[in-house]
Amino acid sequence: MSAAYWRRAMNTGLAAAARPLPLPRAGVAAPVAAAAVDPYADSDAPRWLRFLWRHLAARHVFVLAFVLAFPFVATSFFTFQIAAQSLALGLIALSLTFLGGYGGMVSLAQMTVAGIAGYVVSILGASATEVSLGWPWWAAVPFALAIATACATLIGWLSVRTEGIYTIMITLAIGVAFYYLALQNYSLFNGFQGFQKVYPPTLLGVDWRSPMPFYFLCLALSLAGYLWVKWLVRSPFGIALQGVRDNPRRMAALGFHVTAHRVAAYAVAGLIAAVGGVLFTWYNGLISPNSVGTGWLINVLVIAVLGGMRHPIGAFLGAVVFVLLQTFAIDIIDRERFNLVIGVVFLAIVLFSPDGLLGLWAKLRSRFGPQQALTSPTPRRQA
Repeated sequence: MSAAYWRRAMNTGLAAAARPLPLPRAGVAAPVAAAAVDPYADSDAPRWLRFLWRHLAARHVFVLAFVLAFPFVATSFFTFQIAAQSLALGLIALSLTFLGGYGGMVSLAQMTVAGIAGYVVSILGASATEVSLGWPWWAAVPFALAIATACATLIGWLSVRTEGIYTIMITLAIGVAFYYLALQNYSLFNGFQGFQKVYPPTLLGVDWRSPMPFYFLCLALSLAGYLWVKWLVRSPFGIALQGVRDNPRRMAALGFHVTAHRVAAYAVAGLIAAVGGVLFTWYNGLISPNSVGTGWLINVLVIAVLGGMRHPIGAFLGAVVFVLLQTFAIDIIDRERFNLVIGVVFLAIVLFSPDGLLGLWAKLRSRFGPQQALTSPTPRRQA
């Protein structure tokens, strides 16, 4: 079925929703139609403006104002080490959230895709290693994104024919294979030393390595990735992908190409992970086999699960918690015990809230928040 079919179906649903509602019976509150308060419902306003009006809430405005004002009130340490690193890691975890939450495919190779993008930027661009070719950033970055996305598509093509634990094992095997390839190859990946002094460029007189410019660069790309995922999951492709997640056999019977939708989801997630990989390489200023080791493959999964796999914003929330624990846990326990802390937090989240921190917050709101009645009490019958 084509995208035009889905548009006609959704337009039919909107037309049915726009019909006048029946009058309520006595004692029952009338439902409130959301479309009745939409001033752009029957206007020629741009689609993005109507999308923002329908989905923008007060909490979104508050969060946006907070992240814009954060670098002006925080120190350089928190701006660069905490916030910028969290945004870069959040983009990589967002790719896994999209695959797992909306596609039902848990991949442990997302950090591998991010590492491929980082390695390509280091090989083609400028670094302190003689292996680098010294290309300008505007040529190296597009090549890095394209190659990483192509590799993600290939990984998806190999793994989508399996499900469950087999998908996890295949993607883990691919990640481990790339780690040993980078570790043992010196002519291309420079072996265990990797690439050092891989920095973002100086553009328009701005040093994007500085804490505040780099933070806003990460914020802009993270916001773009988040909005793209939010829009994509409401598009015909996203709706079909969720149908494939829930019942692939029925979607195949309806005429959808299940394998093509899954491979396309890997390509989309690969592009998001590639952008995050370039940012994470620029943040560290280097990339080495340790950057794509088994530990980081698991860390991306931990970040996604901490925030909530069914919420795109959960990837960034989980990244913030992970970076804070990684940075300040050494003040409480030894550095070698950091994995123990992460494991305990991860276990607590999985046991008490399988939907992550956002799911835990929703449970607390439903239990302790004010209860609002949906209908007014029915009046008693008169004798």
